Amino acid sequence: MSEKKAAIILAAGKGKRMKSDLPKVLHRINDRPMIAILIDTLKKMQFDRIVVVIGHKGELVQEELADYKLEFAWQREQLGTAHAVQMATEQLADFEGVTLVVAGDVPYLSEQSIQRLMAVHNDTEASATCLTAIFDDPTGYGRVVRDGDSDYMKEIIEHKDASPEVLKIKEINSGTFCFDNKLLFETISDIDNSNVQQEYYLTDAVKIIHHRGLKVAVVAVDNPDEVSGVNSKEQLTKLAAKMTDKK
Repeated sequence: MSEKKAAIILAAGKGKRMKSDLPKVLHRINDRPMIAILIDTLKKMQFDRIVVVIGHKGELVQEELADYKLEFAWQREQLGTAHAVQMATEQLADFEGVTLVVAGDVPYLSEQSIQRLMAVHNDTEASATCLTAIFDDPTGYGRVVRDGDSDYMKEIIEHKDASPEVLKIKEINSGTFCFDNKLLFETISDIDNSNVQQEYYLTDAVKIIHHRGLKVAVVAVDNPDEVSGVNSKEQLTKLAAKMTDKK
């Protein structure tokens, strides 16, 4: 029997730069909320559980996604990505299997990339696996610090916390991960907020897991546009046009 799999979709943000009071993930592409496009992809892959973490105007997200069989967890205060995942403790802390963590604003993340991420995670027997991308301009993204020339990583350093040397790295964290589920929930309780943003970063789980002597694998996505987050209406329009052209 194959291992069970769950997904946590982070969808609590307002998205200040969208210049709209609408939850970020409800901004539309071809008249569909971007989170619905992502969920359609996950539904094809038959996840056993999908938990959507909602916050700002979360009831609108629940209404929009009412036709899907989903579970919801509330993040009443936005204290960072690790804190967001922690909000799904009630639903998933006892789940045995692999958990995909993904942001709700990456509508074009493909089934192939997710399958590859999960295959590498299983094949390498990693405790966590990160989907990365090589960006010509990685400004603003967390940088992936590999363990030498291997396909494993030591840590992810957020842009605002990075030294000039780390800022030269062009490989970025896409925000999409696979974790052994039980380990994920054990690890997030060890994360603190001693960083420039004073937030609880999910990326710190990588460093904690590595320090325990466990493996964190890396999978670079073939098409970096798949993992481009959407932070403004202009970015949304550009990304939609680019991906439509590719199709």
